[in-house]
Amino acid sequence: MDKNHKAGFVSIVGKPNVGKSTLLNKLLGEKISIISPKPQTTRQQVKGILNSENRQIVFLDTPGFLEARYELHNKMLSYLTNALKDSDLIIFITDAHKYPTDYDLKICRMLKKFSVPKIAVLNKIDLVDAKIEAEKVVNLEKLDFEKVISFSALNKVNFDDFLDTLTNYLPLSPPFYNPDEISDLPMRFFVQEIIREQIFLNFRDEIPYSSTAIVEEYHELENSVKIYANIWIERKSQKPIILGKNGSQIKLIKKNAEKEIHKILKKRVSLQLWIKIKPEWRKKKNALKEFGY
Repeated sequence: MDKNHKAGFVSIVGKPNVGKSTLLNKLLGEKISIISPKPQTTRQQVKGILNSENRQIVFLDTPGFLEARYELHNKMLSYLTNALKDSDLIIFITDAHKYPTDYDLKICRMLKKFSVPKIAVLNKIDLVDAKIEAEKVVNLEKLDFEKVISFSALNKVNFDDFLDTLTNYLPLSPPFYNPDEISDLPMRFFVQEIIREQIFLNFRDEIPYSSTAIVEEYHELENSVKIYANIWIERKSQKPIILGKNGSQIKLIKKNAEKEIHKILKKRVSLQLWIKIKPEWRKKKNALKEFGY
């Protein structure tokens, strides 16, 4: 192992829907975190591992900072706090078009509790003109950040300079994970997230937030994979909405989820979905534990 090899944990934090998951996916060149236009899409800490000859950066995509209304929100905040405690570097990401919001300022105050280096990223600069971008960069530079960087995570192609900047703040260390790994999470987790992503993309109002997906059986064969999963909801009235007329909506979730899983595994995918009800599961610690939160 190169004696100059660096390795460390880098948390990506920010308010919901500022581009945390998009940034992680772009950095890794793979889809690790699910994405939707709705806040609270990311519910758990998602770990993505970037390897090269002289570095291993373990990115931690965290749930967006939010005001807790349910026990689920408390769990999401605990994932965020634990990620920050484990970090060698923190990336605070914000939306160039909307910064500074009250949420942004709350997060910045919270980050002061952590003594590790912090970098601010002004994202989505394609949505503002150069003058406004410059003003917001200056605003961020007045806060407790080692460096302020602006770009559009969605459109930027080359992240080499950005990755070099991150590497500068990491300690000398051998890799923590096998260099062939891109995440330490099992495929079952990613299947559940892909199903949830389809729910977030295809339903409005309360349905995405009061539902979750759990894989009950996962059988991977040489050329195919068979998956049996439940979509859990909170109320009986939500079931016909997810089913859709003549089952059209759940068929759409199944079809799109199978496509996304196929992209990862490069195998034929058979996904069977059932809808089950657990009233107010977001408020119950036992239910959250059962569902893996």
